[in-house]
Amino acid sequence: MGKPFQGVVYKGRRGEAETLGACGCGTGSCFTLVLFGFIAVCPVEVEEALSRITNTLAMKNEEISNFICALKQSLDNLEVNSNRVQEDLESEFSSLHSVLDEMKENMLTRIKQERASRTYELQSQLSACSKALESSEELLEVANQTLCSSETDGFTQAAKDIKDSVTMAPAFRLSLKVKASDNMSHLIVDFSQEREMLQGLKFLPVPATPEIQVSECQVCDNTVTVVWTLLEPDSKIDHYILEHRRTNHEGPPRIREDYPWMVVEGIREMVHTLTGLRFDTRYMTFRVRACNKAVAGEFSEPVTLETHAFTFKLDAASAHQNLKVEDLSVEWDSSGGKIQDIRKEKNRTSSPMHSPARSALMSPKRAPTARPGRDRFTAESYTVLADTMIDAGQHYWEVRFDKESKAFAVGVALRSLGRFDQLGKSNASWCIHLNNWLQQSLSAKHNNKARTLECPIPNSIGVYINHDEGVLSFYNAKTKQLMHTFKTKFQQPVIPAFMVWNGSFSVVTGLQVPSVVQSSQRKNSGTSSSNASLT
Repeated sequence: MGKPFQGVVYKGRRGEAETLGACGCGTGSCFTLVLFGFIAVCPVEVEEALSRITNTLAMKNEEISNFICALKQSLDNLEVNSNRVQEDLESEFSSLHSVLDEMKENMLTRIKQERASRTYELQSQLSACSKALESSEELLEVANQTLCSSETDGFTQAAKDIKDSVTMAPAFRLSLKVKASDNMSHLIVDFSQEREMLQGLKFLPVPATPEIQVSECQVCDNTVTVVWTLLEPDSKIDHYILEHRRTNHEGPPRIREDYPWMVVEGIREMVHTLTGLRFDTRYMTFRVRACNKAVAGEFSEPVTLETHAFTFKLDAASAHQNLKVEDLSVEWDSSGGKIQDIRKEKNRTSSPMHSPARSALMSPKRAPTARPGRDRFTAESYTVLADTMIDAGQHYWEVRFDKESKAFAVGVALRSLGRFDQLGKSNASWCIHLNNWLQQSLSAKHNNKARTLECPIPNSIGVYINHDEGVLSFYNAKTKQLMHTFKTKFQQPVIPAFMVWNGSFSVVTGLQVPSVVQSSQRKNSGTSSSNASLT
């Protein structure tokens, strides 16, 4: 900003308000320009102000140009879409006319067939009656002539012949009941209902907006069941479209909002269950809309459902040198420690800190307990920790391990677990331990106490922790059979911990607490084994 000045105000060529005057710098060559709300001092500042104005105007021009293109495209789309729906309407009416014409032809054919059949019956009956009447008239004439005859010799015989002829006359064998009715009213069609329906024919309305019923939605066992309703029944709805997306993406809110929706189409009922999910997110957002055969309605208000699951990675920086960590998999590497030892030997100095005597005298208990930077585990503590601490709530994860491993352990540990500490051999860790060295055994360990578990060794173990209530349980991950439960009081946050010697394992995270496990916890809340029972 320039200093206050006295200047002259005049109108420029384009009508902008400009003010010229001395800026007070003492050079006499500077002036102040007020243009489009910008105040600049000196030619350089004037140039910068004009440059900003020019850039703003250019951006505005580009924005207007893009909008004009969008309007033109909308006009073109309107023309195309209107022609399309007009053609569709004509096609539908042509189809309707074809159906009516076909029905008309079928009904006319039925009437003609009925008329021909009845005509044949009545004409046949008429012909038979006409012949019978003609025969009766001839016989009647013969009888009258015989009665009027004066000859007496052959009268008796003639009367007898007439009597026999009358008895056998067709007139006495005919049924005088009409064989076919002349009533055709049963073939009359009442089109009043159809006419009313056709008169009520309208364009398909836009379906109403569904409403997701949060209270009826369920989130359990890595599935989400979404339930929605309509304010009024709509028989024209053909299907529903459900969309969902995660909401824990990193980046600015605008970027997160632009993250694409996952689409599920062709849903026929007002309920849908998403399966096979890995809940590496705390929340998922859902929305749904109804569709008829022509148009889709508006989306429902987005609803966010909690899909909490514990997700972590293995901290390779904490792993023993003999453990090769790749993502969530760990493999024993016997050469890892040797390579490190060779490197240390090359870098060894004559400092007393590195002397064998001093190293031999160092006690694991004197190792730093805070473990700044998460020093690697060493000696026979073939351990690796997760990178996420647990300080509250219920969590669940699973571990698949090689049953041929010489030793394997899974559990949790305090952050203060020493570099030399083995899982289960201090009061800072709890674990299930597989020993496969001399004889195979499975035991629960804590504070250097162990309890042998009388259960089959599974291929994978599920770990459940309720930090608030001090419960740590281990399950057969496949059958969800409870193997052991520690009951304690976690005074500090804990970290998932793993140990393997001459073997391998992999971790599965992003899992919800299975409903079977939750039921088991409620059932066994008063009967689970505790630390005090370890011997």
